[in-house]
Amino acid sequence: MSTTPRYPHPDLNALPEDIRARILEVQEKAGFIPNVFLALARRPAEWRAFFAYHDALMTPETVGRNSGLSKGDREMIVTTTSAANQCLYCVVAHGAILRIYEKKPLVADQVAVNYRKADITPRQRAMLDFAMKVCTASHTLEDADFAALQAHGFTDEDAWDIAAITAFFGLSNRMASFSGMQPNPEFYLMGRLPKNK
Repeated sequence: MSTTPRYPHPDLNALPEDIRARILEVQEKAGFIPNVFLALARRPAEWRAFFAYHDALMTPETVGRNSGLSKGDREMIVTTTSAANQCLYCVVAHGAILRIYEKKPLVADQVAVNYRKADITPRQRAMLDFAMKVCTASHTLEDADFAALQAHGFTDEDAWDIAAITAFFGLSNRMASFSGMQPNPEFYLMGRLPKNK
């Protein structure tokens, strides 16, 4: 497989001001520009829609909504289901964020390979069981799947969040794989070693 994306990234300076400002904000915070921000910017209307939905799901507090899922939970869902969809970009990028949120350098690798054997809580395992069913066999979901979540304290709104995150990143996984999007090298090392203070 080629490490060159199939679609060249647009010139950052030629992008609409709102998109350019957001990308520069991300660069300031992260120290680099994650490739997804530039890869999708070639279609500004789709970029705006994608990141609006992304933000509503992954940072619900920014749209005035509470969620029973932690930031680590959300990233764990993305990493696990992206691995099932064989999306290199999302496993590496969101695995890095997962390691940081959970403060566990091994967790992303574990859930990407086999979440059932990962060092996670029973509650997280139930969450990932549900997410994987949405990912691979959503047509077979039944009341028992929701009951299994409820037994671990998840609400129907939490189930919606788990499903929506899984479905949204199913789209993201497919676009990343189709377009040849590669993980930034910076992602590979993030969260693996304690930060120097």
